[in-house]
Amino acid sequence: MSSALVLRELRDGVLFLTLNRPDVLNAFTRPMAIALQEGLAEAAANPAIRAVHLTGAGRGFCAGQDLQEVLPQGDGPMPDISEVVRASFNPIILAIRTLEKPVICAVNGIAAGAGANLAFACDLTIAAESASFVESFSKLGLIPDTSGTFFVPRLVGPQRATGMFFLAEKIPAPQAKAWGLIWDAVPAAQLTEVSEQLARTLTQQATRGFGLTKRAMNASAANGLEAQLELEAQLMQEAGRTADYEEGVRAFLEKRAPRYRGA
Repeated sequence: MSSALVLRELRDGVLFLTLNRPDVLNAFTRPMAIALQEGLAEAAANPAIRAVHLTGAGRGFCAGQDLQEVLPQGDGPMPDISEVVRASFNPIILAIRTLEKPVICAVNGIAAGAGANLAFACDLTIAAESASFVESFSKLGLIPDTSGTFFVPRLVGPQRATGMFFLAEKIPAPQAKAWGLIWDAVPAAQLTEVSEQLARTLTQQATRGFGLTKRAMNASAANGLEAQLELEAQLMQEAGRTADYEEGVRAFLEKRAPRYRGA
């Protein structure tokens, strides 16, 4: 296994990013967070990348923040955890949500704390049926970060979100699917095949349209109905000027499979 904190591989138009601290269930340190931020920045900058596939090495997806990094040194004061949140996790979530390309998350094991909320912030999350999610913050007297208080109530409603946050109970992947927290739960042996095939399939679609759809969905959280309708019209205008739209129409009229380029 490489010593890189986040493994990167570009294959078939998909940038594969793998959290790589398997000995500690891929718990985040600041260097690992920066490495993931750099991988997402590469995805945004490189037109050859049409989708991102995020997973974890070993038996877990991500155990959240490595607490060894946020403990006091000697007799020193407790560190300011907000600095970790602002430097490590907030940029990751903003990069995922503003990346106008699909981000697929494959949860291969436990996803706890920031790891769970990282998975919930991705576009399509698939988990092994043996995986589980836990909002573990309350066990430490903390509040959910990494966009948990934003996405989880929107995904499952305030009652279930409050229960997840207060009780910190493990949510098995099939239950997470039933609640709408994730897209799918599959047998562990099929997770890699299913999630990677999904990512490859998306790269063959009109990914420019996916990006505009993400932009509209992001804005809908703050917009009223009238503002959202106007934004839809504006983004439809932008989509209608893409090469992918022209190709889609021509393919439909010519009764053939479209050849999208993500432009």
